[in-house]
Amino acid sequence: MENTEKGIVLTGVAPHPPLLIPAVGKKQINQVTKTKKGLEELCREMASLQPEVVVVISPHGPVFQDGIVINFAPLVEGDFGDFGAPQERLEFVVDGPFAGAIQDEAEALDVPIIPLTLDIVRQYRIRLNLDHGALVPLYYLNKAGWRGKVVSVTMGLLPLDKLYAFGLAVQRAATNFGRRAVVLASGDLSHRLTPDAPSGFNPRGKEFDAAVTRALETGNVEALLSLDEELREAAGECGFRPFVMMAGAVDGRQVEPKFYSYQGPFGVGYAVASWKPGEEADSRRYLDWLINKGKEEIAKRREKEHPIVKLAREAAEKYVREGEILKKYPELPKDLPEQAGVFVSVKKHKALRGCIGTFIPTQPTLAEEVVHNAIRSVSADPRFEPVTPEELPELTYSVDVLTEPREVEDLSKHDPKVHGIIVAKDGRRGLLLPDLEGIDTTDQQIAVAKQKAGIAPDEDGVSLAEFEVTRYK
Repeated sequence: MENTEKGIVLTGVAPHPPLLIPAVGKKQINQVTKTKKGLEELCREMASLQPEVVVVISPHGPVFQDGIVINFAPLVEGDFGDFGAPQERLEFVVDGPFAGAIQDEAEALDVPIIPLTLDIVRQYRIRLNLDHGALVPLYYLNKAGWRGKVVSVTMGLLPLDKLYAFGLAVQRAATNFGRRAVVLASGDLSHRLTPDAPSGFNPRGKEFDAAVTRALETGNVEALLSLDEELREAAGECGFRPFVMMAGAVDGRQVEPKFYSYQGPFGVGYAVASWKPGEEADSRRYLDWLINKGKEEIAKRREKEHPIVKLAREAAEKYVREGEILKKYPELPKDLPEQAGVFVSVKKHKALRGCIGTFIPTQPTLAEEVVHNAIRSVSADPRFEPVTPEELPELTYSVDVLTEPREVEDLSKHDPKVHGIIVAKDGRRGLLLPDLEGIDTTDQQIAVAKQKAGIAPDEDGVSLAEFEVTRYK
């Protein structure tokens, strides 16, 4: 019997370890039997609903900080050649008109979309092929007998309200454009469950997995959206953002949750679940709640700003709005130095939006140093376009006050979490602040600083200086 209902008929969560593919996993697949059976059951249920199109959301395609990627190629394909099984190959027709409808609905909700066109592919040297995040669940869907079209999506590093709004855009497009669709969010849970896990061990990994699986089992959208950011970071997950996007696809609807399986082999959590949308329910509309939650967080942060951070923010705002330099400002606390090198960092939705600084003072006073660098951070960072007045309410600031650099005498005592580094040779200089994400060793810190300076990795005769930082928020 043919199903004719239009709109989102099912959403699902699927893990994506390539070892779930028999030709890849071979003997290891026996350790994920529970996950394999759960994924097979989910995909059989999806296939039985006869969707015209599957919107698959992956965390492993081309990921951008400022937008969600939709692949507009006529055909999408991929194989498991990177995992030793090139013979396992899939190809799908893209539902281009429906992808365009999703883009229109998303942009109407102020969600930035990056269409994956040949120009973007060439500019950023990225692949059009489906990544394993999309391929693994699509393999099982294909195996279940489904032969429809796809819209391939890659998550963006956007705030939760934008990710959630994208899911709502998919819901609206499916309803308004008349597509019978399912949304499949691909993602693993914590990658830090055991000491031999791929991202190292963190005891909070199990806490994260327990919280996510509870939310999936009960259809509790608010619990999912309320997960603490520090917990998410500690878990080293890759699926949270796709799950949020999926949740948006059932915004304003009751859901019938079904939980198929959970396993944590190899130190990585794998969950399989589905939410079947039901009747409309105003109490389950969360977009405005998310937007207001974000505004409240910024307002609370600004209430607690250190005076030096407030100075940086006010200087940046005055320059962006009026093109003028802040001249009058209150005296800074007495415990701050009269002069110092200063870095001002500006973030938008927790992603860097600008950072400019000086490692030794260049202005007569610390306050003038802060004002000078705050203005440059929002207007002259070569990595970014200048900040616009519309962005100002969404920005947060931090100010790093540096000690005077000193020569590194003993690298074994240098701690990249405590000490910044300056590398220099023949007029080339690269600086890296301490305690940066992804920089865990002195060698890594020096390598990145060399890269910034244009110094070859193996180049000798490089001088090293270190400094400490006091960070104000």
